Amino acid sequence: MKPWILGLTGGIGSGKSAAAQHFSDLGVHVVDADQAARWVVEPGRLALRKIAEHFGKEILLTDGRLDRAALRQRVFQDENERRWLEKLLHPLIRQEIVANLEQASSPYAILVSPLLVETDQHRLVQRILVVDVPEALQLQRTMQRDQADRKQIEAIIKAQASREERLRHADDVLNNDRSEEWLKHEVERLHAFYLTLRGGQVS
Repeated sequence: MKPWILGLTGGIGSGKSAAAQHFSDLGVHVVDADQAARWVVEPGRLALRKIAEHFGKEILLTDGRLDRAALRQRVFQDENERRWLEKLLHPLIRQEIVANLEQASSPYAILVSPLLVETDQHRLVQRILVVDVPEALQLQRTMQRDQADRKQIEAIIKAQASREERLRHADDVLNNDRSEEWLKHEVERLHAFYLTLRGGQVS
């Protein structure tokens, strides 16, 4: 029987990756859209060539890999450039995700994606779990983690779906405003529940 797919999403700094790691530790097959996004722009792949043609060679590091910081700066300053990049990358990322999900052998698999509800990636899943935290906590955690400035993080939060929008799509919500121990406990509780589901739905 094919595993059903759970979409796991949340804003930057919400703790999606930590939650996904706990699910993975429980034996669930996890596919990370961010990782897929990294694979499609590896040296030698078509996407990287097109990005370099479009933005110029200064978007590459000396070893030929993509300079993510430089690219991020360009696309967050210009809406049209961001749209161009998304149009190029989204179909490629989707192919990568689908191929990886097909390798799953656990009862259900997880697609972790910060852009689950903004892109058509939500069509790949049968159920959506949103990891939710207040925006002030998102900012604080991300600034600590990335050593990035507040303005850049606020721009990223603005570019992602709003908290309300995400929660509107949610079948399940995991409030991650407490400790790491609490998060682990909540993941275990949800995992036990998900194992009882067929096709991601309550029968």
